[in-house]
Amino acid sequence: MLKDITIGQYIKGNSVLHRLDPRTKIFGMLAVMVALFLINKWTGLLYIGVVVFAILFASQVPLRFYLKGIKPLLFILIFTALIQIFLTPGNVLWQWKIFHITAEGIRLAVFMCTRLILLVMTTSVLTLTTTPIQLTDAVEALLSPFKRIGVPAHELAMMMTIALRFIPTLIDETDKIMKAQAARGASFDEGGLIQRAKALLPILVPLFLNAIKRADELAMAMEARCYHGGEGRTRLNELAYKAADYRALVVVAIIVVIAFATRWVAF
Repeated sequence: MLKDITIGQYIKGNSVLHRLDPRTKIFGMLAVMVALFLINKWTGLLYIGVVVFAILFASQVPLRFYLKGIKPLLFILIFTALIQIFLTPGNVLWQWKIFHITAEGIRLAVFMCTRLILLVMTTSVLTLTTTPIQLTDAVEALLSPFKRIGVPAHELAMMMTIALRFIPTLIDETDKIMKAQAARGASFDEGGLIQRAKALLPILVPLFLNAIKRADELAMAMEARCYHGGEGRTRLNELAYKAADYRALVVVAIIVVIAFATRWVAF
């Protein structure tokens, strides 16, 4: 399960999406997310599905990485589906005491779960095709206009990058600790909820200690390199929009407009 978490992972490549400016990819991701919540018909959902899979194909990242990102959300998907199936009024297909399943509930459950899956895949494109350093530069550039009102753009971007960078590291450490505890006879799948929670304590304690140790080492390394924030700092690679970025932004705008137009489609 831990290996299925793809947040913070970057897959090296030379696709069109890899070469785009990270700010363009952030705008594109937000636009597709808006389009996903604008649609309310099956036609719109099919349209956005085609758009998302076209984006996945353009990224040249193997589909299995996107599918792995969905596995940790299976509980949320199942819970969402059950809520829609049992609580949506309509044409009753099955009933037992206070529980009932309606045709409208099944359709709404499929619609909502498909929307969530497309949403997760869209957000995965950004992290899988953009390095943490590029994301830092993009977030800082987007927040720079707010510096005048006291927003610490560089610090916020740096914290986000450090968090993304250490997610895969913490996942690997958790996996190693769990395997070490299992080798000593620990069991994480047996017993009730309280027993399982108690079994996690031997994992959480060394994990937090290692996280604190890594944070201290990182702070010392940054101080040793005379890091004092983003004031006056320069970059090796300056962000600059290219012709491909402008074309991508136009395409994204068209996608959102068409998604909004599908609200008036009959089906």
